Formats: sequence, C-alpha cells, structure tokens
Amino acid sequence: MTKAERALELFGSNFNCSQAVLTAFAADFGLDEHLTLKLGTSLGSGARSGEVCGAISGALMVLGLKYGQCLSEDHEGKARAYAVTDEFIRRFKAVRGSIVCRDLLDYDLSKPEDMVQIREQNLFRTLCPRIIADAVEVLEGVLADFE
Repeated sequence: MTKAERALELFGSNFNCSQAVLTAFAADFGLDEHLTLKLGTSLGSGARSGEVCGAISGALMVLGLKYGQCLSEDHEGKARAYAVTDEFIRRFKAVRGSIVCRDLLDYDLSKPEDMVQIREQNLFRTLCPRIIADAVEVLEGVLADFE
C-alpha cells in the first residue's frame, strides 16, 4: 500500500486530514500509530478554523520528524528544516494554489452557513481526499529530493 493509499484509508475511517497524512508516515519513524493519530487530531480542518489545511500540517510534522532541530545550537539543522518546509509549501502551492483550508475548499469552515455548503456538496469526501493525496505526493517528492 502506498503512503497516499494509507492516508486515504485513514481519512476514510473517520480520521482528519492531519491525522491521515502524519500517520501514513508513522512507521518510517518508528512511531506508534495511536500516538500520531492523537498528535494530529487538533490540526484537522485548518485547526478547526479554516487556516492551514490539516493535510499540510500533517506533512509539515513529517518534515519536522525527518529534518527537525533537536539541539539548541544546531542552527544549520534548523535552517535546513526551514528550507525543506519552504520547498514543500512552494511545491504544494504550485499544485493547489494555497495551503489554507478555506481557500482550498472555497468555503470557510468557521462559518456555519459555509459548513452547510461543504456538507451539501460532500467536499470532505470528494475534494479533501484529492488534497490529501496531493499533499502526500508532494511530501514524498520533497523527502526524496532532500535525501
């Protein structure tokens, strides 16, 4: 099963975008899936406010696991992590135009009237899976290119 397939399986099992993307990569870092599912919970739906898409937040956590700074004096490592983050965001924006949930959905999840439209149009089941797959594919490309 590919990472994108795993992320979509998780999303289809009632987990949010952030949980799905992060957890699809959990085994690569020796992380327990239950822990990553918990970690990603609060970041779904743009942290429940339509801000940065949860799929992006999940991908950025994966990049942090791979390239993140863990020593205060590791300025070079921090700079590399930021460079990888910038590249991921640049590539994702090239595919989708934005990393902001409300821009990607064309509706604001924090507005009840917009949530009605999102549900009526079934965007969580039609559009969000494509966004999740794009986030995973862009993430895999960045990870491969920065090896």
